[in-house]
Amino acid sequence: QVQLVESGGGLVQPGGSLRLSCAASGFTFRASAMSWYRQAPGKERELVATITRAGGSTNYADSVKGRFTISRDNAKNTVYLQMNSLKTEDTAVYYCNVDQPPYYTWGKGTLTTVSS
Repeated sequence: QVQLVESGGGLVQPGGSLRLSCAASGFTFRASAMSWYRQAPGKERELVATITRAGGSTNYADSVKGRFTISRDNAKNTVYLQMNSLKTEDTAVYYCNVDQPPYYTWGKGTLTTVSS
């Protein structure tokens, strides 16, 4: 049974930082490119960042490029998202999943709220 458990979100002021984690189980994590996604209130889910299986290559949405960093630890079956210089428009529920369909069942996500 696949499980994706996101954590690390919270309330942060503009300009602040957070580090999100996603613990994966039930599939061969090291064989899967992984991505972070987010869904803001009233908007569709969007792709934020992707990392290849061994972590050698990453890609980012233009809106987060230079501010967010995706990484992974295959020994821990965990993918991370370091978020710096946060903006109010980064407020969303953040999810992890594989990089392309078919997606695994989505986890509950972790809410990040950027507000002063």
